[in-house]
Amino acid sequence: MTFNIFTLGCKVNTYESNVVSDLLSNSGLIEVSNKEKSDISIINTCTVTNTADNKSLKTIRHVINNYHNIVVVMGCLAQVSVDTLKQVDGIAIILGNKNKSRIKNCIDNYIMNKKQIVLVDNINNKEFESMMLNNFNKTRAFVKIQDGCNNFCSYCIIPYARGGVCSRNKDEILEEISNLVNKGHKEIVLTGIHTGHYGSELKDYNLASLIKDILKIKEVERLRISSIEMNEITDEVLNLFEKSDILVDHLHIPLQSGSDTILKAMNRKYDKKEFIDKINKIRKVRPNMSITTDLIVGFPGETEELFNETVDTLKLIEFSKIHVFPYSRRKGTKADIMPNQIDEVIKKSRVKVVMDISKSLEIKYMNKFLNEEVTFLPETYKDGFIIGHTGNYLLIKCSGEMNELNKSRKIIIKKIIYPYCLG
Repeated sequence: MTFNIFTLGCKVNTYESNVVSDLLSNSGLIEVSNKEKSDISIINTCTVTNTADNKSLKTIRHVINNYHNIVVVMGCLAQVSVDTLKQVDGIAIILGNKNKSRIKNCIDNYIMNKKQIVLVDNINNKEFESMMLNNFNKTRAFVKIQDGCNNFCSYCIIPYARGGVCSRNKDEILEEISNLVNKGHKEIVLTGIHTGHYGSELKDYNLASLIKDILKIKEVERLRISSIEMNEITDEVLNLFEKSDILVDHLHIPLQSGSDTILKAMNRKYDKKEFIDKINKIRKVRPNMSITTDLIVGFPGETEELFNETVDTLKLIEFSKIHVFPYSRRKGTKADIMPNQIDEVIKKSRVKVVMDISKSLEIKYMNKFLNEEVTFLPETYKDGFIIGHTGNYLLIKCSGEMNELNKSRKIIIKKIIYPYCLG
């Protein structure tokens, strides 16, 4: 039998889809591309915003209407909107965020009984669902170390979709990383729903402890944290950045707003000054650190004055890239019922302003490395060029051969043609 997987949303979903692919492939099923018809189609859904809901539902309908096969819907939308999905004709199996590793048994049961299977359990106080990825088939391998979130930002549904914080067993993580690097993966990316909270419910073991143990694995060439909150970058974590060049010169730290008024309304756990002070502290340890961020514009109550305050904050901090999103209402969150919702046209115009700022800051950061020697990992080959990223996430393009992929290469950056640094 053949299967394909449609993945929406975050890096955690990407990781979990790859685990599911491993499980099914190891049981004798054959994976085909999403463009091919298959016996089984799996949609790993996202529900972070109403827009994400609609995209997930659109993908589900597309698969049902065009593939005519066994359709499995799993993930965050399945967890929070199971009653809605039960009413969609054509879905064979619905799996929440606690049972993805049981997918093969569910498929076998459905084939035998031809009755819809719904496996969506309560995720309050859930334990980490054990998963093990054998091969990511890429230079960069994501490793899920943690699930869930306890922050309850006013715009976010994820604590309801993923449950509270739960950490993965450290021995499993270290075993998975050892397997991946022994199979040729050069870079490990630690990921989770709230990665920096790893170990918060464990005794005497936290993110810094885990990083220390990973750094003992000799084959790891690069170690990256996918995303981390400002207040989780402790002195202990910074000390590791100071001592080890295996930890790359890149941190993704969500700001979400540069206005204290909006940060408070979002129920974020810091103010503008605290954020800026932490960035300055990081740059004392790593002066050339690439610091990227997430930003939401058009949050309820964001006046023109407050938006301009955010713009000033962005320019002051000088991120190397800003991922900007227009605020999207999400039913079930506090922000959805807040007054002073912002017009969609205004949101779009603010996104454009921030995107222009981001491009300007990206180019400024790239120019810091003009005529400098850098090391990058080639990930793709096209028309005589190899393309890949440095540890600080500069996108490098230079002449090369296919056989150079996934092998560290040193080059001198000679020209900036956005989005590439040419070497």
